[in-house]
Amino acid sequence: MLKIARRAATLTVLCLGLALGSTAHAAANQLRIGTLAPKNSLYHRELMTLGEAWRTAQGEGAKYVVYPDGSQGGETDMARRMRIGQLQGALLSVVGLREIEPSISALQNMPLLFRNWDEVDYVREKLRPSMEKKFLDKGFVVLAWGDAGWVRFFSKEAASRPDDYRKMKFFAWAGESEQQEIMKSLGYTPVPLETSDILPSIQTGMITAVPATPYFALASQVYATAPHMLDINWAPIVGALVVTKKAWDEMSPAARDALQAAGAQAGLHMRTKARQEVDEAVEAMKKRGLQVHKPTPEQLAEWNALAEKLYPRIRGRMVPADTFDEVMALLKAYRAGKR
Repeated sequence: MLKIARRAATLTVLCLGLALGSTAHAAANQLRIGTLAPKNSLYHRELMTLGEAWRTAQGEGAKYVVYPDGSQGGETDMARRMRIGQLQGALLSVVGLREIEPSISALQNMPLLFRNWDEVDYVREKLRPSMEKKFLDKGFVVLAWGDAGWVRFFSKEAASRPDDYRKMKFFAWAGESEQQEIMKSLGYTPVPLETSDILPSIQTGMITAVPATPYFALASQVYATAPHMLDINWAPIVGALVVTKKAWDEMSPAARDALQAAGAQAGLHMRTKARQEVDEAVEAMKKRGLQVHKPTPEQLAEWNALAEKLYPRIRGRMVPADTFDEVMALLKAYRAGKR
C-alpha cells in the first residue's frame, strides 16, 4: 500500500508539472495588444500586419489579439494591465508611455516648441537610444515609434486668441493632473476625462473645447459638435508600440527578430501615412462644415507668449528638468545648423 501511495504521489507531481508547463507555454505563446486606435484605422491595420509576422515566426499555436477602441480602458489602464500581465503590449501616446517613463513627455508636452515634423524627427532620433534603454530598464521593449498629427483646438464657438478659450471648458486627459493644475493657474478650465468620454461630453456641453488631432476629430465625429478649428500646431501627438520584457524574453529568437523588423516597418508607415491623413482629414471636415480659423501674426505672437509662460511651469513638473534642457539644446543646435 505504501508503494502504491508513493507511485500515486509521484504521478500527481508529474501531471501537475506537465499542466503548469503547458500553461506557461500557452502564456508565452500569445500577444495581447491594447490601443485606443479605432478598429480598421491606420494604426489598427499596422498592428494586425505586425501580428501576422510575429505569429508566422513564433509558430504553431501562437495567438495574437489586438483590442482596439479603448476596450481595455484608457492609456493609464493599459499601462497597468501590462504590468500585471493582462496585456503583453500596447500602442500608446505619451499619455500612457509617461506612466512607464516620464522623460518621454518631452516629445509631446512642450507646446509650440516644434515648428515642423523635421524637428520632431531629429529630436526623437537623438533621444531614441537613451529613451529605449530607459524603457528597457523599466521592463518594456520599444518596437515602433509613431505619431498621429498635430494637436489643434476644436471648439463649439469660434476662437483665435488665448483669451477666447478662457471661457471654455477644456477636455484634459484624466491621468495628467500636473497639466490640469497648470491650466487652472493660467485661468483655463480643464475637465479631466478619458478619451472615450470626449464625444458624449462635447455633445452634452460638459466640455466645449477639445485639443485633438484632425484625424481623431474626423474619426470620432467630434467636429460635428465642435465645428471650429484653430489652425495652429500646438504640439505633436507622439506614441510608441511597447511590449513587456517578460513577453519578449519568452518569444523564440526568430519571433523576436520578426517582431523587431515588423515594428520598425510599422513605425515608418504610421509616421508617413498619419501625416498625410492629417491634411486629408481637414479637407474632409471642411467639406462637411468645419470652419478653420488661421491666427493672424499678432494672434500667433500671443500664443507664443503663452507657450513661453508655460515652459518654466512644465520643466521639472510635466517634463523632467534634464530632458527638458536636453531637448532645448538639441533644437538650438538643429536650428543653428539649418541656418
